[in-house]
Amino acid sequence: MKLYSKLAPWFHLVTRPESYGDEAAHIIRLVEAARISPAETLLELGSGGGNMASHLRHRFSCSLTDLSPEMLEASRALNPECEHIQGDMRSLRLGRLFDVVLAQDAIGYMLTEEDLRAALATAAAHVRPGGMVILIPDDITETFAPGTRHGGHDGADGRSLRYLEWTHDLPPGESVCEVDFVFLMREPGRPTTLEQDRHRLGVFARARWDSLIKESGLRLAHINVVDPYADQHVVFVALRET
Repeated sequence: MKLYSKLAPWFHLVTRPESYGDEAAHIIRLVEAARISPAETLLELGSGGGNMASHLRHRFSCSLTDLSPEMLEASRALNPECEHIQGDMRSLRLGRLFDVVLAQDAIGYMLTEEDLRAALATAAAHVRPGGMVILIPDDITETFAPGTRHGGHDGADGRSLRYLEWTHDLPPGESVCEVDFVFLMREPGRPTTLEQDRHRLGVFARARWDSLIKESGLRLAHINVVDPYADQHVVFVALRET
C-alpha cells in the first residue's frame, strides 16, 4: 500500500498527530478505570506514523512496532524518545511483557480469521499477568457501512495534501472490504501530483472477535468509561488473568 511506503513522508498531512489527543485520553482513562497497576509500559502493534503515541508517550514508556520501515521512520521523527521495532503483528515475539498492549485500526488489515487469531496471540504473548489489551478496529460487521470522506492538511514546509477515501460495500457473505484512496499532493515550485491507492480490510462479527479474544487466553472486560468516539470505532478491552 502506497500510503505506508511511497507516501509515508506525507502521512502526517493525511492525518495529523494533534487530532489524536482525545482518543489517547480515552485510552488512558480505560487503563486507569481498570486499575492496572503499575501501568508504566505500553506496546503498540501497528503503530504507523506514531500519531497516537505522540500523546501516550507522556503517560507511558512506549514501544512502537510496525511492518513498514517507512512508517517507523516517520514515527521516529515525531517520537524520538520511543523504542521503534519493525515487525509483523501476526508473528512478532519480543520476549518481554508490557503493562498495556494496544492495537488500533492497523488490526483491520487482518484479512482472515487466521490473521486475526495470530495478531491476538501476539497481543496475549506480550501482556503481563494483570495487564490489559486494548483493541480498536474501525469496524465490525455490525457497524460497517460503505461511504466516502475527504480531508488533508497544509504543512509548515509549504507542502499540501488532499485526499478522497471511498469505502465500498461489503459483498454478501464476505469479510473483506475494499477502500480506494486518491491523494493530491503539492510542493512549492512543483506541479500537483496524484496517486491512487487501494486497501483491503477484514471485517468480522462481534461474536467472532469475542470468541477469538477468549481463545487467545484473555478475558473480555467491560470498563464503564464514556468513549467520545463511540460512533467512529469499536473498542475491545481484555485482561490477562494473574
